[in-house]
Amino acid sequence: MLRKLGKTGIEVSEVGFGAWQLGNIREDGSTGQDAVSLVQKAIELGCNFFDTAPNYAGGNSEKLLGKALKNKREEVVINSKFGHSPDDVIDFDSSLIRDSVAGSLKRLQTDYLDSVLLHNPPFEILEGKTDHFDILEELKSEGKIKAYGASVDTSKEIFALLNNTEAEVIEIMFNIFHQEPLKAFAEANNKGVGLIVKVPLDSGWLTGKYDASSNFTGIRERWSDAEIKRRAELVEDVREIKAEDTSMVHEAISFILSYPEISTVIPGVRNKKQLNHNLAARELSMDEDKLKQYEKLYNDKIKDNPLNW
Repeated sequence: MLRKLGKTGIEVSEVGFGAWQLGNIREDGSTGQDAVSLVQKAIELGCNFFDTAPNYAGGNSEKLLGKALKNKREEVVINSKFGHSPDDVIDFDSSLIRDSVAGSLKRLQTDYLDSVLLHNPPFEILEGKTDHFDILEELKSEGKIKAYGASVDTSKEIFALLNNTEAEVIEIMFNIFHQEPLKAFAEANNKGVGLIVKVPLDSGWLTGKYDASSNFTGIRERWSDAEIKRRAELVEDVREIKAEDTSMVHEAISFILSYPEISTVIPGVRNKKQLNHNLAARELSMDEDKLKQYEKLYNDKIKDNPLNW
């Protein structure tokens, strides 16, 4: 099933493909060709939305997507970003936008991007105080991109974009444990802005694979022992609400898709088993009563003391 990406005229699969992990070195020893096959399998299964960025896997995410999508370009929707370069330098100087987009086009082996988002930029950019969106509008008029916007984390940032820019697409962090952006959904919908949901599984917690005894490495080392304990308790709260025969992943994705303002959700994908499981969530729906239980869980236990992401 497809949903409208706001007023862009683009239609996207309800469950997309988060390509942050694509091209990263994997513990299972999978190769670049495995990644290409994974993307092609996603298309075969009806997934048409692919989210990437120049810094994902040092540019390899875009390169592998380009290889996989080369002969299927008109079948898919590609979203990339600006602000984090392939060597992971963060620089939002607007003079770099054109070169960044050109680099993405080259790596993706395409002559246009369906959307380009400013990748968690400084707030003043979201307020329209710079020329970033003017340049993106120029790229749109030149046919190099079809739409633009930003990837952000809070309702304050969403409202800034809606009130000060012509952003058509906004990528937001939203999940059972991070519902704060919900207050901006209605306004985004009123303005015809497409919403893409990132971090739908709370960096793995909503898969159910972590608990209070879990140890973390890499970027996940950011959580303190107290934060790990608190998240583990919240995971148990989710287990009490969900049906026993529904997986945590399906519960998390169906929660998000229950909001009609959402265009697509982009869980990460590492292998075909995970891909199949993610996409199976398209067939599920969450009733209003359960949705309200999750909103209550957030309001009672998280809203006034947000989790450190």
